[in-house]
Amino acid sequence: MERFALDAIERLTTRTHQAYDTIAVDPLTPLLGAEISGLDLSKELTPEQEKEVKDAFLTHHVLVFRDQDLSPDDHKRFAGVFGPLHPVALPAEGSDPYILEISSSRKSRWVAGDSWHHDGTADAEPSLGSMLYVTRVPETGSGGDTLFANMHLAYDLLSPAMQTFLEELTALHNGALPWLRKGRNPPPGYDVPRSEHPIVVRHPDTGRKLLFVNNPYMSKITQLSQAESTAVLDMLYSHVARTPLLQCRVRWQPNTLVFWDNRCVQHHAVWDYFPHGRYGQRVSITGTRPRA
Repeated sequence: MERFALDAIERLTTRTHQAYDTIAVDPLTPLLGAEISGLDLSKELTPEQEKEVKDAFLTHHVLVFRDQDLSPDDHKRFAGVFGPLHPVALPAEGSDPYILEISSSRKSRWVAGDSWHHDGTADAEPSLGSMLYVTRVPETGSGGDTLFANMHLAYDLLSPAMQTFLEELTALHNGALPWLRKGRNPPPGYDVPRSEHPIVVRHPDTGRKLLFVNNPYMSKITQLSQAESTAVLDMLYSHVARTPLLQCRVRWQPNTLVFWDNRCVQHHAVWDYFPHGRYGQRVSITGTRPRA
């Protein structure tokens, strides 16, 4: 590994983490994710608990809460601690406009999230984050893990020359691409979002730089030819998928809620449990426009 990459990792793994008084925080890896215990999310958080959960979120980016018995209103109330709720893009008729059902079975021919991605980056203001509450896991008791990747670290592990090059670039995000790449068209009446965002952005709360690329939604780097754009993007997508140091793995158990920072984390739902199924509900929080 290059010296600049080792230096970046050492800076992150040797930093001093704050102590917590109202929650317990058990990191999943030294660089990403933590299990949080000591909270019952069916109850309103105290001001002290709210502050410590927010601090843990900005530090670890992926928070895992086990053994939670939540109603839809509990789920939405907890998400609302972090900001206004983000409506579901294509809600089913008669469904809650803020709850997306994530369901799979032996009849499924594809599952949501089965590739590395951020959610909804074709939006002008992609979501701040998502809370997925899984109540049913595959009958075998295994499979269906979700992988997460730290996009701050993805940027830090690039060479200084590549960082400088990417910081001058923007890319087009097209909300129709997930359908078109499956040979389908977006649903009739769907107002397809399209946006142009920088390749390198700063986290709005911490100011840290991060790599902001997204294979399902990105069509082209604006300042490059199509061939050049494809080569650069393929390299960056491979960097995210093939660098285990960026990643953590969450193994689902019934009644687990996972909250991830959509601004600086990509995720990949592993579909390795067919023909079995699972079920969960996702609530997202409204975000802001990515800034260079």
